[in-house]
Amino acid sequence: MENQQMRARQTLGFLENNDINLGFRRLLDCVADTQDMQLYKEAVELTGWKEQNPQEQQALIQKAIDLLLKAGKITLNGYDTSNAVVNAADICKQYGRSGFSLGPISLGIRKGQVYGLVGENGNGKTTLLRILARELQENSGSLQYSFTNPAKDDFDLRTKLVYIPQRTKKWYGSLKDNLKLVLSSYNIPAQENEIRVLFMIARLGLWNYRHLKWSELSSGYKMRFELARTLLRKPELLLLDEPLANLDVLAQQIILEDLKSIANSVNNPIALILSSQQLYEVEKVSDKVIYLKNGQYTDASFTGGRTASDETLIVEIETTAGREQLSAAFVNLAIEKITYNGGVYIAYFSNQVSFSDVLSTLGANNVSTTYIRNISNSTRKYFIA
Repeated sequence: MENQQMRARQTLGFLENNDINLGFRRLLDCVADTQDMQLYKEAVELTGWKEQNPQEQQALIQKAIDLLLKAGKITLNGYDTSNAVVNAADICKQYGRSGFSLGPISLGIRKGQVYGLVGENGNGKTTLLRILARELQENSGSLQYSFTNPAKDDFDLRTKLVYIPQRTKKWYGSLKDNLKLVLSSYNIPAQENEIRVLFMIARLGLWNYRHLKWSELSSGYKMRFELARTLLRKPELLLLDEPLANLDVLAQQIILEDLKSIANSVNNPIALILSSQQLYEVEKVSDKVIYLKNGQYTDASFTGGRTASDETLIVEIETTAGREQLSAAFVNLAIEKITYNGGVYIAYFSNQVSFSDVLSTLGANNVSTTYIRNISNSTRKYFIA
C-alpha cells in the first residue's frame, strides 16, 4: 500500500508541475498495477484523446489526475521482493577453441530490482545472459529459479524468463496485429486482448506507430516493439542485451527510466538485467552493477557517492588545459597522479580530498572545464587503461 501511494504521489507531482510526458507514462504504470480492465479502457481512450488534442494540455492534466484518483482507490496487494527468484551458484562456461572461460559467478536476482551488466566487448556479458535465459548450458555450477508459480517443465520456465538480443528478428504485418497474436496464444478474450494491446502500445510510446510494419519502423522503435511484445507475456525475469544500442541519448534515458518504473510495479514486479556500454546511464537506474572482466565477476554495486572507507577519490576531467596546468592547480590538494585516458584526464586524490574541493580548486585557478565527474564509485574506473 505504501509503494502504491508513493507512486501515485510522484505521478501527481509530475502532472501538477506540467511535466506531462513523464507524468502520463507514470499514470499508465499506476493504472497497470490495478489490472482493472475498465481503467485500462479509460487510459486507452485518454491516450487517443491526448494525441488528437495536443494543445489541450491543462485539460489533459485534469483528465489524467481524475484517472489517477480512480486508480488510487483500488487497494493493491504488494509483492514481497525480499527473496531471490534466481540463484546462481559458481556458474562456469568454457569455450575450448577460443580458450575463453566465464566464471565462477554466484549471484541472487530479485524482482523489482534492476541489474546493470557491464564490461568490455568479449568479456562474457551475452554468454551470462543466455545462460540465465536457459539458451546456453553452463559447464558447471547450478541455477535455481523460484518464481511465483513454479515452472512445470522447461517450456513453462522459458515463458517466465525472456531474453531479448541486440538484433531482433523481422516480423510481418502491423505492430498492433503482432501484439494481439501474442496474447491470443494465452487464450485472452478478444475484447480484453484489444484493450491490453492498446494499453501496452500507449505505455511504450508506440501509439502513432501501431499500424506500421517492420520496414516502416526505426531500429529504436523495433526495440520498443520487442519490449511491448515481451511485457505482454508478464515475464518474471527480463534479460536485455544492449537495448540502448540503437537509441539516441534522450531515448536512452527515457527507456531506462520506463524500464525501472515497470520493473518496480507494486504487485507485478520484474527482475531486470540489462547489458550496455552506456555506463553512466545504466548506473543511474541500477540497484546493482555486475562488472565482467575476462569472464571474471565483480560486484560493483553503485552507491552514488563515496564513503569514508574509500581509499581514493578518482575524478574524470575533460579540459583544454594541459597536464602541467592541472598539476599546478591541484598542488595544494596533494594530488597522487594524473593520467590521460581516451581524451580525458583521470586525477587521483587521497580520501581526505572531497569532490567539492576539486571543483573549488578548478574554479579558483581558472581552469576551463567542459566535463567533470566523480568516478570513484562508478564502473567507469574499471575501464581506465
